[in-house]
Amino acid sequence: MKRLVAILICLMTVTTFAFAEGSTFTLTAPSGAPAIAAARLAENDPDHYRFIAADTIAAEFSKNEADFIIAPINAGAKLYKAGKSSYILGAVITRGNLVFASQREGFTMNDINGAKITLFGENTINASVALFVLEQKGIVPDDVEYLASAAETQTLLMTDAESIVMTAEPAVTAAKIKNEKITSISLTEELNSLTGDNGYAQAGLFIRAETLEKDPEGVREYLALIRNSADAVYSDPEGVVKAAVALEILPNEKVAAAAIPNCGIQYTAAADAKELVEFTANIDLAQFGGTVPADEFYYAEK
Repeated sequence: MKRLVAILICLMTVTTFAFAEGSTFTLTAPSGAPAIAAARLAENDPDHYRFIAADTIAAEFSKNEADFIIAPINAGAKLYKAGKSSYILGAVITRGNLVFASQREGFTMNDINGAKITLFGENTINASVALFVLEQKGIVPDDVEYLASAAETQTLLMTDAESIVMTAEPAVTAAKIKNEKITSISLTEELNSLTGDNGYAQAGLFIRAETLEKDPEGVREYLALIRNSADAVYSDPEGVVKAAVALEILPNEKVAAAAIPNCGIQYTAAADAKELVEFTANIDLAQFGGTVPADEFYYAEK
């Protein structure tokens, strides 16, 4: 009986991803952690998926070309509120992949008290979340400096043994494999210890208004496929690892296998994620255009 159930599950999985091969929808995502959620779909249909540099993803909203975009939720919300984007939120797909990291021996959060730290993305939601966690834990750094990207703080982490930086998965796992002295502390776990919630609304899957208007049933079916692809991180980790490497989202299977469980991949339909999004927005409303997103920003299946 168990063997029969296993066979049926395998057949269902194959059928699900085979359906994706026939989809004509296009999706653009930043290469890295958020793209992992779509990896199982993209490996079957790479021509309909684009993985681009994270710092260029916001421009995709104004282009209004891709049917779906994976992007920081605050960026999508801010552009939508300003009337510069027609994309609404279909789902939250990542709940935080940020870390504090250092080569200091026995590094803990307490080492940040009175120390210099380097964050990336000044005046972004990533920096705001980091500062919120520190404030709530009563940790006061002596100095906070900023670099433009996680790649730059990662370089500092590798070259300065005394530095304390904010960086992100999966890059920090690759760094730890190269240098065993590096210790990382998940900001999501630190946030959860304060709030009891499951992370924060970091990256989301956005739906183009025109696509939704033309093919609402297709959108509904595609969201189910994305959910299955994201859930495969836990139900089929080996398959996701191979897909992420084949698509060059991650550099190799060793890094992928170690990093993916820490990337915060978790699909939550927009209708069920409103409270989480509003919690995140209230950390720094400026990053969401000054207010929490309006109800029409959230996709609701009809």
